[in-house]
Amino acid sequence: MRAADAETAAPAPALNNGERAELARLRKAECEWQVEKEILYRAAANFAREMK
Repeated sequence: MRAADAETAAPAPALNNGERAELARLRKAECEWQVEKEILYRAAANFAREMK
């Protein structure tokens, strides 16, 4: 983001407690999905090596 864009961008509205909890839940879920994705990627690579 350029400095000029940051100056003209409107500030984000404050989140209420429910929105904060939902955001935290979604961030945690995304982190778990990233870990699962990495595990599956490594497992697929391992199986591909075994098939050769």
